[in-house]
Amino acid sequence: MTSSHPFVHLMRRYVLDYLACGNTAVCPEIMEPDYLLYMGGHELGPRDEVYVPAVAQQMVQFPGLCMTPNDLICNGDRLALRFTQHGASTRHDGATGAWAGVGLYHWNGNKLTSNWALEDYYARRRQLKEGRCNNLEAPHVAPWDIPIETADKDAEQAALAWLNSGSMHGSAGVDFDDEWDGHACGPLIEVGETTVDDIFSAGNAVAFHVSQRGSYIGGIGKDERQGDSVVLRSSGIVRVAAGMVVGGRVVRDRGGLLA
Repeated sequence: MTSSHPFVHLMRRYVLDYLACGNTAVCPEIMEPDYLLYMGGHELGPRDEVYVPAVAQQMVQFPGLCMTPNDLICNGDRLALRFTQHGASTRHDGATGAWAGVGLYHWNGNKLTSNWALEDYYARRRQLKEGRCNNLEAPHVAPWDIPIETADKDAEQAALAWLNSGSMHGSAGVDFDDEWDGHACGPLIEVGETTVDDIFSAGNAVAFHVSQRGSYIGGIGKDERQGDSVVLRSSGIVRVAAGMVVGGRVVRDRGGLLA
């Protein structure tokens, strides 16, 4: 059966009425005044004073910004969306870029209240600088018609074990950043500690946001800083089978790490 769940309908408005149309006037209709976006170690909120002005800046840079859903899961209480944002930058003579993102949304049964999110601004920066746009990943065929699946604590525990193992990178079936498009996306850090900021499941799919502390091992420049203690934030949606993570996508805050 397809979904007519109000949370999915709310996300449809978020993607189509708000972001795809570049219309921040929709925000009061879909977000609470104290809405918070957690991104890259920063809290962007409340809605009108901080969040909306920050988003408006991106909409000025990308006046025709598009947002394509690539994956969506929902258990009724929580929803995660993996997406691609893409458009032409007015700051780069019209150069185009397509970059991945993952958001883990909270709501109160009526409006959105917060979002743990990451976008691959490192890939965006590279594309705009080089003048070569990534390929656009295939969209989800029917994101607004997904089934609502109950949370699976066993799947969450399997994902937690994978996250805490410190060896996420190189897992079979899991792609990082824009690795799927042929770009090198190495492990970046030797993980010493993992903090799970948010995690939930919908059936065998698990969405997460983690902050990992460890030593920088190179891969995105500044090789003279190898060995420095750093924090790398990641967000993703993975699938679990037979107690193991068997596939999925992870977006890392490479831009924040580089900065």
